[in-house]
Amino acid sequence: MINFNIAAWRAWAPGLDSVADWQAWSQQPGVFAASGAAPDVSFLPAMQRRRLSRLARMAFSVGWPLAEGHQALPLVFASRHGETPRTFDILSDLAAEQPLSPTQFSLSVHNAVIGLWSILRGETSEMTALAAAGDGLEHGLIEACALLNEGAPAVLLVITEEQPPEAYACWIDDVPFPYAVGLLLTPGSQWQVTLTNGPADAEKAPWPHALNLLRQLLDGQVSFQHAWKTRVWNWQSNL
Repeated sequence: MINFNIAAWRAWAPGLDSVADWQAWSQQPGVFAASGAAPDVSFLPAMQRRRLSRLARMAFSVGWPLAEGHQALPLVFASRHGETPRTFDILSDLAAEQPLSPTQFSLSVHNAVIGLWSILRGETSEMTALAAAGDGLEHGLIEACALLNEGAPAVLLVITEEQPPEAYACWIDDVPFPYAVGLLLTPGSQWQVTLTNGPADAEKAPWPHALNLLRQLLDGQVSFQHAWKTRVWNWQSNL
């Protein structure tokens, strides 16, 4: 069992930025049409913004406001698919026998986002990048709670997924639209999460775990479950 408080949260998806936007979506959730919209990261200098992919921009847009006022804030970044569009572009150049960009490669690796975060914020606290399965939210929570138990006064958890290129549509079906969710976690017992075993054919949740969590938070649910394969995560609020 892990215990924690959610001190604050932020989320972004195309057309969904404010709490009111997410409240409306949670009541009538749906899939958005393909969009090239990207979040506002004007708090960064233009020269620095240019290097950021949409995945990185999403992570920064939800994480930066939550980190304000916190010194030495550890970060846990979780994404199942990571910089898939960048990787696809590199593979396309390779197939076309075109020269590869060292910059593109360096920014395509899974821990590139936390590297950029460290540089742009001057942050030297512990940071972790996780490539987890469909329950990456809970695996990120385990990592974050371990840091809280070691004495961190707060930990920032960011979960984000980018829309994969069309070529991957047959294999990646768990990203309904690009999204990012940021959680500022602190020590406490407002929330408890436990793990139990379930059937291998457990019903798949209609939305990714991080988006389901937002729905539960906005609806004021005190108890719910997230299932992935044989793992069933039981959430309980003590608010």
